[in-house]
Amino acid sequence: MKKKDKVMKKSNFMQGAFVATLGIVITKILGVLYVIPFFAIIGEKGGALYGYAYTFYLIFMAISTAGIPLAISKLTSEYQTLGYYDAKQRAFKIGKTIAITLGALCFMALFILAPYLAKSILGNLKGGNTISDVIFVLRVISTAIIIVPVLSVYRGFFEGHKYITPTAISQVLEQVVRVLVIVLGSFMALRVFNLSLTTAVGVAVFAATVGSLASYVYLISKKFKNNKLFNEKEENVKEPFISTKEILTKIVIYAFPLIMIDIFKSLYSLIDTVTVVKTLGPIYGTKSAESIMSILSTWAAKFNMIIISISTGLIVSLTPNLTSSLVLNDMDDIRKKINQSLQILAILVIPMTFGLSFLAKPVYTLFYGPSKFGSSVFKVYIFVALVTAFYTTMVTIVQVLKDYKTVFISLISGVIIKAVTNVLFMNGLNNLGLPAYYGSVLATMLGYFVSFVICLLALKKRFDIKYTDTFIETIKIFVGVIIMILGLSILSLIVHLSSSMRIVNLPIIILYTLVGAFIYFIVMYMSGTINHVFGDKILKSIKKKLKIK
Repeated sequence: MKKKDKVMKKSNFMQGAFVATLGIVITKILGVLYVIPFFAIIGEKGGALYGYAYTFYLIFMAISTAGIPLAISKLTSEYQTLGYYDAKQRAFKIGKTIAITLGALCFMALFILAPYLAKSILGNLKGGNTISDVIFVLRVISTAIIIVPVLSVYRGFFEGHKYITPTAISQVLEQVVRVLVIVLGSFMALRVFNLSLTTAVGVAVFAATVGSLASYVYLISKKFKNNKLFNEKEENVKEPFISTKEILTKIVIYAFPLIMIDIFKSLYSLIDTVTVVKTLGPIYGTKSAESIMSILSTWAAKFNMIIISISTGLIVSLTPNLTSSLVLNDMDDIRKKINQSLQILAILVIPMTFGLSFLAKPVYTLFYGPSKFGSSVFKVYIFVALVTAFYTTMVTIVQVLKDYKTVFISLISGVIIKAVTNVLFMNGLNNLGLPAYYGSVLATMLGYFVSFVICLLALKKRFDIKYTDTFIETIKIFVGVIIMILGLSILSLIVHLSSSMRIVNLPIIILYTLVGAFIYFIVMYMSGTINHVFGDKILKSIKKKLKIK
């Protein structure tokens, strides 16, 4: 059992944030790398079809899944902190029952509603994917919804006990299996068996089902082998009887805002799905409009997920830790963790965003080849990831701290802004002679930014949080980013920023990344920001490993 204890080691906030973020970032990097061969196999038309399937899949998955892992994590952490063993175990079983039920219902709903959803996407447009194509991929991807909800309950249970590593491994495993099925499956379908493009995309979206099943089997096995750790009871704790109704009510209360968070985030994509092609079609033509939509929904979005994954990793660690602090009424620790989270996010995602925007052309060309709209869309769209990462972190913090009113106000405000301004901005920019598709990006950024500010102000008012220190460090970070971009601009006078040959862009990207990272790190180190955000222990550990005195 001792060996298993080493594997199942609990993590504190910083360790958990690091492990969770690393695992999620790895999965997102895999999610980006596979698109090189995948794009070469299915092209932009197939990418648009793939994007259609995932847009609605994410909405239905949000209904069946989104709130469950963090709700179970939060409730598990709460009962674990109080020493309520029986309530914790029953909450886990009830969570599984809810997940299985919701998964089955959402699977049937997506399967049955597929024709109506396909019609809402394409309307009467001709010349691209057909309504029957969209119906097929929607029904294939719906099978994943049967498995993912119950998988999410297991992840939440592990995370609630602060065992972050197994969930991180399960996510990497899921992505590895998914990527293999996507690439090999679509290639075999299209190039070996000479099946249709629609069939190839169908195989690709079915990868979500296969990957989630592999991850599910892994976590079940992990829990079975380490049941002793989960069954430990606190001595000298008199556990009160907590009814099934009370546990169920708490799960619903904790999960519902999280479900709404993911649903409303998916609504941003849905608004684009039902307006972008229809709005840009008369401007650029249906084929070009679908190409732009595929970039927004699939190809450029892959890079955005790497940045957003950093906030996801923070959230995984934040949820049980903030819940414990709230149960213990430790307001100072809550204030500290909120500011620390914002600073960690800022020091990592701001330079990544600006760096990817600067390298938009070589990065997009390397992955997808020359594109009329690709790098132009990606250059601006990457900033959506920046505001999304900050908002996702803040709205989750607000939810964990039980300020549900602010959660809904921020969600509704953001989506209304997106819905009202999306077509308006696209037409407005087109009238000004600017790329119309930037209007969709700006509408999304504005919606998320307003929502972020609402959460920020609500937390300040409720917990008397002072953001002065975070603001100062963020200014230093922006100074570091500006110096980094200036350095890269000078380098571009010596080494051309991009090449028409795809493979040549790889060493260019590596060179610019290394130079940019070095400049940024030196500035952050000299300004004391790295030490301030991560602390002396981490710096000493890094120096020790690098044998720096």
